[in-house]
Amino acid sequence: QVQLSESGGGSVQDGGSLRLSCAVSGHTPEINTMAWFREAPGKEREGIAFIHSDGNTRYEDFAKGRFTISRGSATNTLDLAMNSLKPEDTGTYYCAMAPQWVRLRPSDYNTWGQGTQVTVSS
Repeated sequence: QVQLSESGGGSVQDGGSLRLSCAVSGHTPEINTMAWFREAPGKEREGIAFIHSDGNTRYEDFAKGRFTISRGSATNTLDLAMNSLKPEDTGTYYCAMAPQWVRLRPSDYNTWGQGTQVTVSS
């Protein structure tokens, strides 16, 4: 059974950077999608970016040019590098895994981490 655990959240100023990491343990399906989502207070969970097991990536518009999703093949991690952070990026960030190639619909993912808090102050 796959388990996910996020780290790297914190508090930064407007324009700052953070790098989130998601440690993956357990047996990972050969065909899979890993993704980052976030949830702001009072808002629905929204997708940020995904990466398929073949390396294909896709970003939501707000993340393009600022966020980069990547897999660490040696360390079995999923990372999210975030630059030019804005106060509206504040929220709890989650990594997730789906056992097939999917996009960013939360219901397609069956494994979730516990989340890590990101706070961006103006």
